[in-house]
Amino acid sequence: MLKSHYSTGIIEAGCDEAGRGCMAGPVFAAAVILPYDYRNGRLNDSKKLSAKVREILRVEIENEALAWSVASADHTEIDQINILNASILAMHRATGGLTLRPGLLLIDGNRFKPFQDIPHQCIVRGDSCYMPIAAASILAKTYRDAFMSGISLQFPIYGWARNKGYPTAGHRKAILLYGLSPFHRRSFILREQLK
Repeated sequence: MLKSHYSTGIIEAGCDEAGRGCMAGPVFAAAVILPYDYRNGRLNDSKKLSAKVREILRVEIENEALAWSVASADHTEIDQINILNASILAMHRATGGLTLRPGLLLIDGNRFKPFQDIPHQCIVRGDSCYMPIAAASILAKTYRDAFMSGISLQFPIYGWARNKGYPTAGHRKAILLYGLSPFHRRSFILREQLK
């Protein structure tokens, strides 16, 4: 079972993002504050869980968390400020949406910019170590997947309901055949072409 908290006596919020390596769509982020000694044996990094289990856990997290928030930065913002800064912006927006103010942010990964005056701790592979980060990874992933499935109805040729905007062979082929949609990240596509 993952650890329920990083420190003692502090309200902690776990933060994570989803969709950083995609060619289309927003990057989503979530911030989650769980009860101090929360226990859930199924909580884990969202990438290690099936879609069905993620959806079950999403409902549990939303019902059992002390506070949670999901936010995003869209493809235009990604092109303007790059994917790292857009990911951090989405995490800032998610943290700002919490109804309970945390005393510490637990950030998945090794890069972050301070949010207001709240201390933060970056943890590489934190979504495999701490429940609040794992919970955030699940919310970010499920909300982003739902968004991509929704816009796939407008642009079914790219297969976003299946690939969620990631650079699969089918997605790349569709771009070559049909060009870019309004949701594609131009900066990412240019990098791909340069390769």
